Amino acid sequence: MEKEIEIYIHVPFCVKKCAYCDFLSGPGDEVTIEHYVEALIQEISQCNSKKRKSTSETVTTVFLGGGTPSILSPAQIERIMGILRETFEIEKNAEITIEANPGTVTREKLKAYRCAGINRISFGLQSTNNEELKLLGRIHTFKDFLESFHLARSCGFDNINVDLISAVPRQTVESWEASLKRIIELNPEHVSAYSLIVEEGTPFAKRYGEGTEGEKELPAEEDERMMYQRTEELLEEAGYHRYEISNYAKPGRECRHNQGYWERKNYLGIGLGASSLVDNIRYKNTDDLDFYMKHAGEPDKIQEDMEQLSVVDQMEEFIFLGLRKMQGISMKEFQDVFGRTLNECYGENIERMQKSGLIVMEDGFFRLTKRGIDVSNYVFAEILG
Repeated sequence: MEKEIEIYIHVPFCVKKCAYCDFLSGPGDEVTIEHYVEALIQEISQCNSKKRKSTSETVTTVFLGGGTPSILSPAQIERIMGILRETFEIEKNAEITIEANPGTVTREKLKAYRCAGINRISFGLQSTNNEELKLLGRIHTFKDFLESFHLARSCGFDNINVDLISAVPRQTVESWEASLKRIIELNPEHVSAYSLIVEEGTPFAKRYGEGTEGEKELPAEEDERMMYQRTEELLEEAGYHRYEISNYAKPGRECRHNQGYWERKNYLGIGLGASSLVDNIRYKNTDDLDFYMKHAGEPDKIQEDMEQLSVVDQMEEFIFLGLRKMQGISMKEFQDVFGRTLNECYGENIERMQKSGLIVMEDGFFRLTKRGIDVSNYVFAEILG
């Protein structure tokens, strides 16, 4: 029996941790990074263990995320991609993405990525305004991004994503629109536009968290809503369609890897702290770097929080992940998967959200309205509550 699977590889190192970031990442020296790459190779080499020999798995997407995978050397990337191809059957037209920080890519690196089969690059720009970049703790300027972007184009990358963050301190609707328009002029294939969340435990939480003096520097709620609205308007005018709450793409350029997450496809997480979902079993790797590097070749030691998802768990994930997509959830697919209709499982809650104008059922799909998107977390909680 042949199955499809996605692979995520976590590279936890970056030049400098950003002030707003709560991801499992941080600076690392060359020796530590090299030891980590060796650990990744050990873990990957164990992925075709006896647990998986009963099936033939085809990898449809690979995503190298972080951290900043682009700080690795060309040789390190080539070794990682080499062992992946030795271990897995990778689909001929697989989408293979690498996240990159502007200013950390060179022509040599980009050519090595192409030779290794990487065909999509995601630049973590966040803003075209240098003052906003400095405030966010980014290591690059907009000029650095432009150089990296054009270099990637010249090396043959025809599938590029640009990440942007709205509602940062001191940002105005006008400065946000200016960032969007500058990116639209560059015509990337994909734009991910996220609203800033001030996460606990970050330097940003100390400066701008609830009850701090800096909280006043965050855009007003009305301005944040306007940024959200203008994002969709400007990008749609430029030919990008919104296919998920925070993601916009030119036709046919949606991120297949992320779509797999929202559709609950099997995915294997490799590396420090990486999460996996395989046959409705969810687990993660240890987030202890020393322990991971020592035991990476021993899956039973590094894997934690193993959980067999119940049918109720699966239904809930199906709904809150599926509703992130603009097309919403296929009511027929829900019934095919679970043997029950959406109304049988959540009828009263769904009816209440419909009457509130937050969801709509039409053409066989159940999806958020524009008002529902603005309060999506509330809608998820009400439906599943």
